[in-house]
This record gives sequence, C-alpha cells and structure tokens, in this order.
Amino acid sequence: MPTKRPDEMDGKEPGTDPVAITRQGIPAGIWALGFVSLLMDVSSEMIHALLPVYMVTVLGTSALAVGVIEGIAEATASITKVFSGALSDWLGKRKLLAALGYGLAACTKPIFPLAPTLDWLILARFIDRIGKGIRGAPRDALVADIAPPHLRGASFGLRQSLDTIGAFLGPLLAIGLMWLTADHFQAVFWVAVIPAVLSVGLLLVAVKEPDRPKAQRRVRMPLHRDELARLGATYWWIVAIAALFTLARFSEAFLVLRAQSIGLPLASVPIVLVIMSLAYSLSAYPVGVLSDRVNRLTLLALGLVLLVLADLVLAFATDIIGLAGGVVLWGLHMGFTQGLLATLVAEAAPAELRGTAFGMFNLMTGVALLVASIVAGLLWDMAGPRGTFLAGAAFAMLTLAGLSAIRGRLRGRANA
Repeated sequence: MPTKRPDEMDGKEPGTDPVAITRQGIPAGIWALGFVSLLMDVSSEMIHALLPVYMVTVLGTSALAVGVIEGIAEATASITKVFSGALSDWLGKRKLLAALGYGLAACTKPIFPLAPTLDWLILARFIDRIGKGIRGAPRDALVADIAPPHLRGASFGLRQSLDTIGAFLGPLLAIGLMWLTADHFQAVFWVAVIPAVLSVGLLLVAVKEPDRPKAQRRVRMPLHRDELARLGATYWWIVAIAALFTLARFSEAFLVLRAQSIGLPLASVPIVLVIMSLAYSLSAYPVGVLSDRVNRLTLLALGLVLLVLADLVLAFATDIIGLAGGVVLWGLHMGFTQGLLATLVAEAAPAELRGTAFGMFNLMTGVALLVASIVAGLLWDMAGPRGTFLAGAAFAMLTLAGLSAIRGRLRGRANA
C-alpha cells in the first residue's frame, strides 16, 4: 500500500505536535547539520577541485581513468549508503553512524598530501567516499526526522544550500592557496585537513538526535524484501526517475577538464566549481521553500530543462564567457533537483524505513553515476568535450520525456 505523506495525515506524525510545529521555523539541528556539511565540503572540494588536473597533468593519467576513478569512488559511497541507512533503521540511531562517516572522511584527508603515487590517491579517494557512504543516508534520514512536515522541502533545501556553500568556498580557497604557494598541490591538501576536523567536532557537540516515537514500528530486517515492499510504488517510481536523471549527468570533474580544454590557467581551473556551487547554493534553498507550496514535479522538470541547456552551452563554448554560462546553468539544475529529490524520498517512505529508503535511492543513483562517468570518459577520449556534453543533453531529454510519461502515476502522491 502506498505510504501517506505527513500532510495526508492531517499534518501529524507519531510523536509530533502540529500546533507547536506551526509556530516554529527550521530547527537548530537542521542548521547544525548544514554547517557540518559546509565544513566537510570546504575540505573535500579544496582537494577534489584540484585532483582531476593533478592526476592528468602531474601523474599523467587519461580522462577515461579520471572518469573510471570518479565513477567507482561515487559508486562505492552509494553502495555503502544502503547498509548504513538500513543499519540506522535497525538501531534507531542515526547520529552515531553520521559521526562515524564524517570521522572516517576526516582521517583520510592527510593521505592526499602524503600520497607518493596514484595508487595512494585512489585509496584515499575510496576511503573518503566510504566515509561519505556511511554518513549519507543516516544524515538525510536525520534531517527528515528533525524537520517539521510542512517545512521538509525548505529543510532539505537549507542543508543542501549550506553544503554547497562549502562546495564553492573550497575551490575558492584552493585557487587562493595555489596562487600563494606557486601551484604547490600538497600544501593546499594539508590546509584542507583543518575544516574536516572542525566538521566532526561540530556534529558531536551541536546536533541532538530526537528520540524515536514509542508508537513507531521497529524494523528487524530493513533490507528484507517485505520491508523493501513497504516502501511503496511511489517511492520506487521516484527512484527510477532519479536513476534516469543521474544517467543524464556525470561527475563535475568533467567541468574542470572542460575549463582546462578552453585554456583556463592551471591555478584558475577550480573557479568553475566555485561558479557552479555558487549557483547551486543560491538556488537550492529558495527552490526548497517553493517546493513546499507548488508542484514538485514541475520544478523537477524545470531542473532537467536547465541541464539540457547547460550541456548545450558547454558543448559549443569557445571562451570563458560561454564556459561560465554553461557552468551557471549546471549549478542551477543541481539546485532545482538534488534537495527536491531528497524531499520526495523522505515523504514517500515510511518514517521507520527512511534510512533504508535513502540508502537504496543512493545505490541506484550511484550505479547510474558510475555508468555516466565511464561513458563520459570514453566519449571525451574518442569525441572530445563536444561529444560528451551533447550526449549528456540527449540523455537529459530522454529523462524529461520519461518524467512526462509517468507524471500521472505520481500526481497526488508526491505533492504533484
């Protein structure tokens, strides 16, 4: 049977007071989780903004190798999320797993400046992504647990915006430090250790996990087929849409390589991630607020249109202005889709299975990202940047057509 959304249950979930909810804004715990994400993203993006160029120009790897490494790393994170999400449902504890994931990621940061070979960088990248996998689903489920039902879209949008502010501050710091250190990659990687440690400390001190409602059903085997069936048809349609959408986009590493192909100086290449993340962060929260009031699937379709436009502009860009325009559109499409997809998952899944729901969601999208990144790397080596981005535009249009075809199935069931 399809799961009712909170607003289909008179605005009430087990253990909540609808009168109190209407008088409060976004809880402090959501803000704290947002700043935890911000700090970790500052650290991660300081490294990841430089890593593709470092691998290609310093270590001599190919674009295909970058695509394979990025895709497998993200797929590793996605597979881990399935088990950590299910474990958080079984334990009824989400903060513990989130802290473990953030802590593991923080411990990997010193490996990047110390790595003597590509093998060590790959190892550090994979361990870092395992940390992301451990924290991802429990953290998203924790956001859904803390957020008032009528502010769920705004809460996910806020966390995503703060997360993405970190994603543009990181590359910005990387650019400044590359200039100050005369392109000394290892020095930048060492500085990135600091915000990672601060992130873990903030999570431990400032985030309080709500008690599990006594009336909430306890889950014994979250990944059993009977429990997965309880997620409902609406949830699985949302996962299918998200997987198709992920096939239409690939790792942002290819935005960095596109900037290099146009001739942007080495130290300035991370600016593309600054621009993308700025557009992302400025749009995610307003879109989240808007999604609590209007048709969510229409906003998702608009995000796909923005992705098509971004791919087309990046395919034919010949100068920095064209590149910047395409990157802005790419960031806007992320702001219109990522927090919104998380909100749809949170509302479609039963409260006691939210960790499992986010884990399965991330598994499917992670596999799709692996495929998309490998295909993008092959196309880049065979047909160049134009072929890669034109293929992305074609996949995005196919996804938009698929969304239109199944829109009727979701109308009235996921705030459509």
